[in-house]
Amino acid sequence: MDGAVTAMTLAALVSDGILTGLSLDKVIVQLPARRRMGVTSYAAYARSADLGNGIAFYAATGISAAALTIGAFGVAAAQGAPAPVTGLLAAAAALSVLHSITTGRAAPTMFQIGRADNTTVALAPLLTRFARWSAARAAIQAATLIVVAIALGAAT
Repeated sequence: MDGAVTAMTLAALVSDGILTGLSLDKVIVQLPARRRMGVTSYAAYARSADLGNGIAFYAATGISAAALTIGAFGVAAAQGAPAPVTGLLAAAAALSVLHSITTGRAAPTMFQIGRADNTTVALAPLLTRFARWSAARAAIQAATLIVVAIALGAAT
């Protein structure tokens, strides 16, 4: 197997792994805490974290993961990698695009949380919507990671 395909797929795997970990932490650990601490307290946390340093960090991580995954597919296709590897990376690239689309739905909701009145009535439906989009994103990103890992195994 071409070293460029393996290297690019490995880079995608690492980046997708980081993004998957962040996504699962958000869905499994952070978002459920809103039920214990209350939505106004959770919104204050989200405004400080997600809408603070999180904006640049999450954007850079998400864009990097998508770019590396799509790039791995491009390198595999350009180098004539075996069909199973190229097919798996094509699927991973499509999943990355789908993850970006769902992020396009989740992110504006988080920005609405940042601007909303600090009341349960205003925040609860926004946090519920954000949690749903976040769960979808986490599932898609976990699937991307698995497909990239299988592609890497097939490439080596």
